[in-house]
Amino acid sequence: MTRRAHVLNLVFLAAILSLGVVPSPAQTGAAKPQHSASGAAKQGAAGTKAPETGEPRDLAATDLRGIKKPPLPEFHPQQPKRVQLDNGMVIFLQEDHELPLIEGTVTIRGGEKNEPEDKIGLTSIYASAWRTGGSKSKSGDQLDDQLEARAAKLEITADQLRTFISLSCLKGDFDFVLDLFNDLLRNPEFRQDKIDLAKDALRTEIARRNDDLGEISGREAMKVGYGSHSPYARVPEYTTVDAITRRDLLDWHAKYVQPGNMIVAVAGDFNSAEMEAKLRKLFSGWTGGATAPTADVPVTPTKPGVYFVAKDDVNQSEIRMIAMGIRRNDPDYYAVEVMNQVLSGGFSSRLVNNLRTRAGLAYAVGGGVSALFDHPGLTILSIGTKSNSTAEAIEGLYREIGKMRAGVTELEVQRAKDSILNSFIFEFDSKDKVMNARANYEFHGYPADFLERFQKGVAAVTVADVDRVARKYLVKENFAVLVVGKAADFDKPLSTFGPVTKLDIGIPQSGTAAPATPAASNEEGKALLAKALESAGGTAKLKAIKSLRTKAVITLKDQGMSLDSEETQLSGEKSRVKMNLPNGELIIVATGQAGFMAMVGAGSRDLPASQRDERIKGLRREVWYIAQHADDPQFAVSAQGKEKVGDTEAAVLDISAGGEQVRWFVDTKTGRILRATFQAVSATGPATQVEDYSDWKAVEGLNLPFHVEISANGKPSASVAVSSYEINPTVDAKIFEKPN
Repeated sequence: MTRRAHVLNLVFLAAILSLGVVPSPAQTGAAKPQHSASGAAKQGAAGTKAPETGEPRDLAATDLRGIKKPPLPEFHPQQPKRVQLDNGMVIFLQEDHELPLIEGTVTIRGGEKNEPEDKIGLTSIYASAWRTGGSKSKSGDQLDDQLEARAAKLEITADQLRTFISLSCLKGDFDFVLDLFNDLLRNPEFRQDKIDLAKDALRTEIARRNDDLGEISGREAMKVGYGSHSPYARVPEYTTVDAITRRDLLDWHAKYVQPGNMIVAVAGDFNSAEMEAKLRKLFSGWTGGATAPTADVPVTPTKPGVYFVAKDDVNQSEIRMIAMGIRRNDPDYYAVEVMNQVLSGGFSSRLVNNLRTRAGLAYAVGGGVSALFDHPGLTILSIGTKSNSTAEAIEGLYREIGKMRAGVTELEVQRAKDSILNSFIFEFDSKDKVMNARANYEFHGYPADFLERFQKGVAAVTVADVDRVARKYLVKENFAVLVVGKAADFDKPLSTFGPVTKLDIGIPQSGTAAPATPAASNEEGKALLAKALESAGGTAKLKAIKSLRTKAVITLKDQGMSLDSEETQLSGEKSRVKMNLPNGELIIVATGQAGFMAMVGAGSRDLPASQRDERIKGLRREVWYIAQHADDPQFAVSAQGKEKVGDTEAAVLDISAGGEQVRWFVDTKTGRILRATFQAVSATGPATQVEDYSDWKAVEGLNLPFHVEISANGKPSASVAVSSYEINPTVDAKIFEKPN
C-alpha cells in the first residue's frame, strides 16, 4: 500500500467515526433509540460511556440508528497562495509536503466553444499535435524519452472552454522538467506528421460515433437541448477536420497562449516563496499579445417535442428527457443539488428504486438538473430499457416527474443532504484538489470562497426549497423526449406522446469520391468485362461458385502487426472472418440482416450497422459476385479509357455493382485485373481504397491473385498474402449464428 493510499484509508475511517455517516433517528423516522438488549448484555456494557456525551452507551444495542452523531465540522480548507503578475498571469501555489512530488497545470482560455464552425475539431487536433509534435528544439518522441527516464509527465488536453498543459515529476527533477515545460509552452512546432496522426484519430472517432447506443443518445441530446449549431453541441465532421491546417494551429497558439489568458497552478513539496520567485523569473518578462475575448454564446430554451433516431441493429432503447438547466451561481443551485440526490442519487433514489428495482424497466436510469459554470446546463433524465418496454419507460419517467412535483418528505431531504455532505470531503481530500477548484473559480470569475459556501448552502436546504425547485424545473410540458432504438419493437408508437421528428445521424462524407456511376453500359465496357471474367476462369466457373474460403496472412502496416485469417463467403451475401489476435481468436460475421463480433472467453456483441454494411459492400465488389449479377438490370459497365498501372497499360472499367461502384484496371493483353479502386469507410473515415493484385495462380480452373497490396487515401495500409483458396467447400450454416 502506498503512503497516499494509507492516508486516504485513514481519512475514510475517520470520516466513518467522526463525520456521522450513520443515519440519525431523524433520517429513519425513529423517534427514540429502542433499548431492548438483555440484562446480561447490559451488564457487560456497564461503565462504558460515549466519548462525545459522557453518557452510558449500550454496546449491545442492535439499532445503530440510536447512536448519536456530532454535527459535521465546518469546511475550511487551506487556500492556495494567489499571485498576479504584471502581465496578467495568475499563479496559485499550494504547498503539500506529504510526498516529494510537484504537479502543475496551466489553464489557457480558448476551447471548442471558440472554434470556427467550418473547423470543428481544431482544439482536439491542436492539443494532440502540440504535445506529440514537441518544441522547435525537441520532437515529441525525444520529450517522451527524457520524461520517461525520470518518471515524469507532460500532458496537454482540451475541452469546451480551455486547453490544459500539465506536468508531474519528482521534486528533484522539477527544474529540468520545468525547462521542458516552458520550451513546449512557448515554442511548439506542430510537426505535420503528428498533425496527420491527430486528424486520423479524430476521423476514426467520427467513423465509429454511431456504433454505441449510449454515445448516440448523449450526443443527440446535446443537439436537441442546445441546437445542432450551438458550440455546446456541435461535433467534428470529416470536412471540418480536413479543413484544419498547420497554419490554423500556429495562429490559434499565437492568439490564446498569452500570459493574461493563463492561470498557473502548482502544488507539491516546495517552499512557496522560492517557487514564486522561480515562476516570476520565468514568466514576468513575457509580455505577449492581448488577452483573447471571452465568447458569449447565448443559450435558447430547448424546444419540446418527440425526437427519434432509428437504430435497427439493437434490441434496446435509450431515452432522454431534455429541458434547460441552470448555471452554478444560480440561487437555486443548492436546492437543485438536494433535489437531484432525492431523484437519482444512488440505489435508494426515486428513479432507481421505482423504475429499476421495482418496475424492472431499466438497466440504467438517472439524471437531474445540470448546473454548469459558464452557461446553463441541461436537465436530462435518462433511462435505458428493452425495446418492447420503451413507451412504458417513458410513461414511468413522466410518472416520477409528477411525483417529484407533488412533494418530497423530510426523511428524503435529510438523507439526500447527509449523503452529499458526508461525501463532500472525499471530493476535496487533498490540497491539490482544493487548489484546482480555486483555479477553476478564478477561471470562471466565481468568488474565492465558493467552495466553502457549498456545505452551508446544502445544509440550509429545506423540504419547501426542494418542492419549489422540483415544480420549477421538472415541468413535463417543457421536456423534449429523445428515443434511440428500433421502432418496430416498441410497445407503443412514439406518436402516442406527440408528433415525432426523425433525426438523421448519417455521417456526411468528405470530398473523396468514388468513380461516378456509369449512366448506362457501353459496348466497349461489356467487352472489357467479358475479357476480365474470361481471364479469371470464365463466366461459367465464376457463376458456379456458391462458397469460397480464403486463408491468408494480413499485415497491418501502420501497426507493424501480422495476423492469420480465414474468411468464408457465401453467395447469399454472408461473410465470416476468423483472425488470430495476440489475445485470442476473433470472429466477425456479417450478413444482409445482422452481424456480430465474438472472441473466445470474452463473449459477443452486435456488429455496428456501419461495419456490417461495409463488409457486405465488400462482397458485392468480388469478381465472382459481379460475374453472377452482371446481367441484372441495375448493373452498368462502362469503359473509361486507358491508364498505366506501373509499367503496364490498363483499360479502365467502371462498374455499378448492386448499388456499389468499383473501378477496375484491366491488363489490355491478358485481361487480368491489376487494380481495383473504390470508396470505403476505413478506421479513419471515408477513403479511396486501392487494391493492387499480383502473384496469379490457377486454382480449380480459376486464376486468382495470391498477393494484394492495399492503400487508403494514398497511404499504404495493409498487404494480404494468400496461402490457399477453397472453391465451394462444405460450410456449416451454424458458423454464421451468434453464440449464446
